Amino acid sequence: MPASAEFQQRLEHRLSSIVEHFGTPFHIYDEKGIKETCSELSKAFGRIPGFQEYFAVKALPNPAIMKIMHDQGFGFDCSSIAELRLSRQLGARGEEIMFTSANTSHNEFMAAAADGGCILNLDDISFVDKVPEMPELICFRYNPGSRRTGNSIIGNPVEAKYGVAHDQILDAYRRAMKRGAIRFGLHTMLASNEREYTYMVETARMLLGLVEWISEKLDIKFEFINIGGGLGIPYRPEENTLDIQSMANQITEEFDAFRVRNGYAPKMYMESGRYITGPHGILVTSAINRKEIYRTYIGVDSCMSALMRPGMYGAYHHITIPGKNGEEEIVDVVGSLCENNDKFAIQRSLPKSEDGDILLIHDTGAHGIAMGFNYNGKLRPKELLLRKDGSVELIRRAETLDDYFATLDFEPDTLGVL
Repeated sequence: MPASAEFQQRLEHRLSSIVEHFGTPFHIYDEKGIKETCSELSKAFGRIPGFQEYFAVKALPNPAIMKIMHDQGFGFDCSSIAELRLSRQLGARGEEIMFTSANTSHNEFMAAAADGGCILNLDDISFVDKVPEMPELICFRYNPGSRRTGNSIIGNPVEAKYGVAHDQILDAYRRAMKRGAIRFGLHTMLASNEREYTYMVETARMLLGLVEWISEKLDIKFEFINIGGGLGIPYRPEENTLDIQSMANQITEEFDAFRVRNGYAPKMYMESGRYITGPHGILVTSAINRKEIYRTYIGVDSCMSALMRPGMYGAYHHITIPGKNGEEEIVDVVGSLCENNDKFAIQRSLPKSEDGDILLIHDTGAHGIAMGFNYNGKLRPKELLLRKDGSVELIRRAETLDDYFATLDFEPDTLGVL
């Protein structure tokens, strides 16, 4: 959702001094808001014994943000060697890390097993034979195919590249057991930015039913189910928020009913990212040019390298201009890339602005800086953290030209002609 009024108030109270000290552009994150969301999640699902949240590192891979999660007792959901390294640098080990990757390489399997290992969540039945050494605890990512409809963003599971098909799932566990697995989990991920809580309840119900079926067929018990992430936030001011309490209440009822039927219940895991940090980030950028042709364009000093979602997905991000409450105009807010989709807003009604005004682009706390790139040789901006006490800390410096050219500094290496 657009940043909370409290976050905006605390930020705008110091905005001039922050901009003067750090310069624009930058992403700034709200420590207070992130901690409150973490607490809300833990409290809502706390009635399910063994509930564990694994923060999706891909959403915001910054050690300062991840430390907040670790201090809250959260684990980390990783899908690359870099994300594993980030998590372990913060002290996460073993079952504090869930490793879920697609088209996993041998090097990634080796990294997952190193430094105390992790929970290995396999995305394909073929990986059972490719894991160098099968851990005692194994999980599979389940793709229900036509048995379940993905939400509007994820799409039809039949067309998704992720997960083990329904007709493979029993054999996947059988093959893992033959290689030494004795502990089991089950995972799925069918939604992205889902704000209808009943969808997540149905996902939990589906996995619990699948656990009963697999357990009966293979005579095993499951330690956990992981209902994935995908909890949504309202990017537009008029959109409703996710009813997290009703979601928690109904999922708890599903677990209670499972316990009555089976004499035990697995733990419940989640891997939220956007829901935890998304609303608590703002991209702060300066207006540097006004162009009047067939449309009015407000050019700013950031571009898609700082926030790809609008250009890539046509995603809406709310924009406010502090101190401007008067006459409005219809504008496109644009960056400087040689790409016509390098736009943060298209035909948006905003207060009339001029060069030097500061624009706040909301909801950049997830999949913002994480999706940055260097097309046109553009550099990704710095990241700041607004602490609870009002101080502001640099938590990632801006990229430099030296960073950009670093990979061109290497020892010559040529494979000669045969």
